[in-house]
Amino acid sequence: MTSRPKTRIRWRDLPAHVRTAVEDILGDRVVAAESQPGGYSPGTADRVRTARGGRAFVKAVSPAQNDRSPGMHRDEARIAAALPAAAPTPTLLGSHDDGDWITLVFADVEGRHPVTPWDAGELAAVLSTLETMAATLTPAPAAATTTAAETLAANFDAWRRLSADPPADLDPWARAHLPELRAAADRGVAALTGDTLCHLDVRADNLLLGPDGTVTVVDWPWACRGPAWLDTLLTVINVQVYGGHDPDALLATRPLTAHVDPADLTGVLAGFTGFFLDAARQPPPPGIPTVRAFQRLQGDALLPWLARRLGG
Repeated sequence: MTSRPKTRIRWRDLPAHVRTAVEDILGDRVVAAESQPGGYSPGTADRVRTARGGRAFVKAVSPAQNDRSPGMHRDEARIAAALPAAAPTPTLLGSHDDGDWITLVFADVEGRHPVTPWDAGELAAVLSTLETMAATLTPAPAAATTTAAETLAANFDAWRRLSADPPADLDPWARAHLPELRAAADRGVAALTGDTLCHLDVRADNLLLGPDGTVTVVDWPWACRGPAWLDTLLTVINVQVYGGHDPDALLATRPLTAHVDPADLTGVLAGFTGFFLDAARQPPPPGIPTVRAFQRLQGDALLPWLARRLGG
C-alpha cells in the first residue's frame, strides 16, 4: 500500500531550468536518476548520480501535480534547514523555489524501508532512534511555528463529521459509540502539548534502515511542536496497521509512552482513527489516487484496537 503513485513524475519530467538549479546546488552534472518507491507525493523522488560520482536525493513538485504539494515542500525546506546535525535526518544540501516549482536536494542516504509486517529487531531500532531523536529535538527549533494541536484539531474532529453523516458501512460498534469517540478525540487534542519537534508522519515508508543498522527519518513537511511521545505512538499505530505485535505492550514498555496517561494515548488514537475513516470516503486528491485506500486500511486496522482500549 506504499508503492509509488502511477502519476509520479520523474527527473526527466522536470523543466530544464529546475534540473539546472539542482546541478548548481550539487556543483556537477546529473548523469543518472532512479525514481524511488514509497510515499504518496506526485512529485519527483529521485536518487541521482553526478558525473564525478556524487549522489543525492531530489524531490520536486509544482501545483500542476497537486495544488497542496508545493506548500508542503516549502514547509519541509524550512524545517530541514533548521534540523540539528545530530538529528537522524538527511542533510539538506539546498533548495530551489521559483514560485512554481519547489525543489529540495538532500544528501543521499543508503538504506531501505523497514519490512512490513514489522520485524521485531527493526522495530526496536526505530523506537530507540525516535527516543534519541525526541531528546535531540527538545526544545523544538524556532522554525517549528505550529503545534500538533493546531495541525490536528480539524482532523480529530472527524468523529463529529462521521456522526453528522454516518457512512452506510460504518462499523456497528463505532456507530453505537459515537459520543464516546468524539469525547476521546477531544481529549486527544488536549493532550498534544509539549516542546519537542515531532515528525507527525512516522511510518515504515518514511524511515530508512542503513546497512550498519542506523535509522534515518525522512520527509518532514508536517513537523510541529508537540509531546515527546507522539512519534512513538505514531510508529506503534503503523505497526498495528500491518499486525504481528501487541501495540499495548509496546506502549507500556517504551520509555516515552510508559508513563503517559493511557486516556491521552487512547484519545490521540481515537483522533487518528476517525480521521482515517472520514478522509477515506472523500474523493482522492489530484495526482494521489491511492491514498484513500491506504487511509481506509489504516482506519479499519485501528478501530478494533481503539475499541479494546475504550472497553468495547
